[in-house]
Amino acid sequence: MHILIIEDDASFCREVRDFLENSLYQVTVLTEIQDKPIARQISDLKPDLILLDLNLPGKSGFQLCAEIREFSDVPIIFVTGRTDSMDEITALLKGGDDYITKPFHPALLLAHISAVLKRSRRNTEPPKLEHHGLELDLSRGRIRYGNKSAELTKNELKILSCLFRHKGDIVSRSELIEYLWDNSIFIDDNSLSVHITRIRAKLEEMGAGDFIRTKRGMGYFI
Repeated sequence: MHILIIEDDASFCREVRDFLENSLYQVTVLTEIQDKPIARQISDLKPDLILLDLNLPGKSGFQLCAEIREFSDVPIIFVTGRTDSMDEITALLKGGDDYITKPFHPALLLAHISAVLKRSRRNTEPPKLEHHGLELDLSRGRIRYGNKSAELTKNELKILSCLFRHKGDIVSRSELIEYLWDNSIFIDDNSLSVHITRIRAKLEEMGAGDFIRTKRGMGYFI
């Protein structure tokens, strides 16, 4: 994941860049925004998320956020020393996704980044996924194979969507359970087995009984 920092405090940028890179993010820092249009810079850099300061030379973070929103939906987190609640409200109204005030613990910033990226991925998720002839309709909670279809429960839908996102890769049982918990679905190992069995039964009725495969001692893959 590529994070773009737009901030004129060089010392702060170094600190944030160091701990984000240690957390395995790719980081680019912009301290000058006057050299060429911000649209061109962001188009060239293609960030997955922007950390944006409010107090920038020549242009406020509010103005910059509004400009970015004219051409991009990239997630934006305002990072600022200003604690006025009206600043936070304005930031969100201008199109910001989150707001965090300095000083902060690095782990808090990482948590905010993770939460915003997860929301962003859910919002941009395609309504239908397809693999080996099986179509997963995320908006309707339904699977289709050939001329047959079946309804899915919320848990079954989430399990299949996780496997689709990692198609070709083995997904361990613990990874599936963690993914479900991240999506506010709380199941244990035994419940996961029950849900997998029910999904396989529906796939079997449709003629796709071998769609979900088990790698013994490792997990599942499609």
